[in-house]
Amino acid sequence: MKADSMSAEFDTVAEWTAEVAADLGPDYAIPAGCRGSGSPGVLRWFLDRLAPASGRTFLDCGAGVGGPAAFAAREAGVAPVLTDPEAGACRAARSLFSLPTVRAGTSLPIATRSIGTGWSLGVLCTVGDQAAYVAELRRVLRPDARFGVLVYTASHPGRLRHDPPDGNTFPTGEVLAALLDGASLRVEESGRTDDFAGVSPTWQQATAAVQAELESRHGQDPRWQAAERQSERMRRLLDADEVVGRLLVLVPV
Repeated sequence: MKADSMSAEFDTVAEWTAEVAADLGPDYAIPAGCRGSGSPGVLRWFLDRLAPASGRTFLDCGAGVGGPAAFAAREAGVAPVLTDPEAGACRAARSLFSLPTVRAGTSLPIATRSIGTGWSLGVLCTVGDQAAYVAELRRVLRPDARFGVLVYTASHPGRLRHDPPDGNTFPTGEVLAALLDGASLRVEESGRTDDFAGVSPTWQQATAAVQAELESRHGQDPRWQAAERQSERMRRLLDADEVVGRLLVLVPV
């Protein structure tokens, strides 16, 4: 069930989302591609602190449909390079945004010390070997790099009162600190997703239209229903403050 639920959420629904956004029109593409991975406020918070140079490579690791990367390209003029372990997500990012995308998980096909900036949004909790993932991010970063991560952490150690999404393991703050320390990464700035709950009416209307069209086309499909269960479990954890979204700007040490 775990593999099926995660595949439905990150692979099948990713392609469906790209199809719907393309049919609705270009104004819907970035909001559709950011569903579940970042609001405009969160993305601007990162871009303000990462200060990426226009035209330079910007790594989005675990990029999904590619909405945040396309947002970064539009707002900061960067040249995104995307990785994602799911084939459907890679196809979605290519078709919707024409972004260079490589299918890759924990092992990144990227040269050591070649990346100056980028981000990984909501990915760590979905990874089986979290230490290996963080170490791989550290490997590809230049000594002067600045890299953003959105990490969902458990507020307290022990069993969660609400069921987590299948395949998700949320580190506590202490575990996360140990992971970063073990990979020689230091937190330079931090924030919380709670600080950016609101979005503009235009963005909200676009995401609502995409959601409605997805439900209309695929609402009876078990894969859509599995992905929606995943999303609902995550919403319950966040609403109960059992899980907190943390924004971190990391630098190598």
